[in-house]
Amino acid sequence: MATGQTYDKTFKREAVNLVHTSGKSQRQVAEDLGIAMSTLSRWCSELAANGERAFVGSGNLQPEAEELRRLRRENDVLRQERDILKKALTIFSHP
Repeated sequence: MATGQTYDKTFKREAVNLVHTSGKSQRQVAEDLGIAMSTLSRWCSELAANGERAFVGSGNLQPEAEELRRLRRENDVLRQERDILKKALTIFSHP
């Protein structure tokens, strides 16, 4: 069993598909593929929970998480702009 091995989305989907269609247990499929049982179990859970959005890859976010990150960043920029305008107003309003 390799450590630190990365698998692509297709391999993960095929492995989960084997569990559901081969009639073998998760343990047997994991042994046949040379992956850890816990890894295969996690893939099965992720695919069941997220469907087509499962296995987005390292560094990639689910669409909702990406949108939330973008909105938070935009919110921070707007706060900074507001604070700058407040400071400018106080500077120019006092004689």
